[in-house]
Amino acid sequence: MSDLLAGRVAIVTGAGRGIGRAHALELASHGAKVVVNDFGVSLAGEGTGESPADEVVALIREAGGEAVANGADVADFAQAEAMVRQAIDTFGGLDILVNNAGFVRDRMLVNTAEEEWDAVIRVHLKGHFAPLRHAGAYWRAESKAGRQRAARVVNTSSGAGMQGSVGQATYSAAKAGIAGLTLVAAQEMGRYGVTVNAIAPVARTRMTEGAFDTSAMAVPEDNSPIVAWLASEDAADVTGRVIEIDGSTMTVENGWAHGPSRDAGARWKAADVGAGLREMLAEAPTPEPVYGA
Repeated sequence: MSDLLAGRVAIVTGAGRGIGRAHALELASHGAKVVVNDFGVSLAGEGTGESPADEVVALIREAGGEAVANGADVADFAQAEAMVRQAIDTFGGLDILVNNAGFVRDRMLVNTAEEEWDAVIRVHLKGHFAPLRHAGAYWRAESKAGRQRAARVVNTSSGAGMQGSVGQATYSAAKAGIAGLTLVAAQEMGRYGVTVNAIAPVARTRMTEGAFDTSAMAVPEDNSPIVAWLASEDAADVTGRVIEIDGSTMTVENGWAHGPSRDAGARWKAADVGAGLREMLAEAPTPEPVYGA
């Protein structure tokens, strides 16, 4: 067992299966005490009554680590608060929050039902906000009390949120929102000793299997060493970043940035907009294509 995260306390959401499970096991292998959260839902977000978190906890304990299961719905504000409190009460504090929980309901935009939109946005975007809100409040209180922690947040965005993905308008919007949340949280929470980053993982999971050929895709475990390092005290100088991981390749996403501009010196006239905008577009980099285009 490595000591990279020795003595540190972590919450990993959606950690019963797939990428979250790999994260929980990886963090524990480096000495972290882990709250393994999983609500126990199907790929479409429906309740199953299963408790996959218990199996992950058992594996961690068998390897000599410390872990407890948590069944909170991370998009429920009160349950997210109780999950943060469980980590503090059980292990004496909280140092790491890995927001990973999510599911998909793939549809072309014109076929997407309101309920499908609401469900995906809720679990991904609110499911990041609620745990981050309560963990952040704890870290702020600790900092003000003179007990500032080297706290780390690792959110989960996606290439779909960075470049877009045909047939995944809702998922892409949620993941883009998580990237934006990451940038703001990094700025707001840095004063309390907190770094906030996001990963855009590529992996063969139950989310991707069946949607397309996944035989050549990376496995969930390929993402977790990067998360472990971002969760360490050594990563204090890295914040507000989105890092794509595809097997052995790491890529820093650049995101939106100001490009070419024109100042008309007064309010633009509609008749002049086309020529000015086309000049700027000719100077700007060509956007990366949407996945599936």
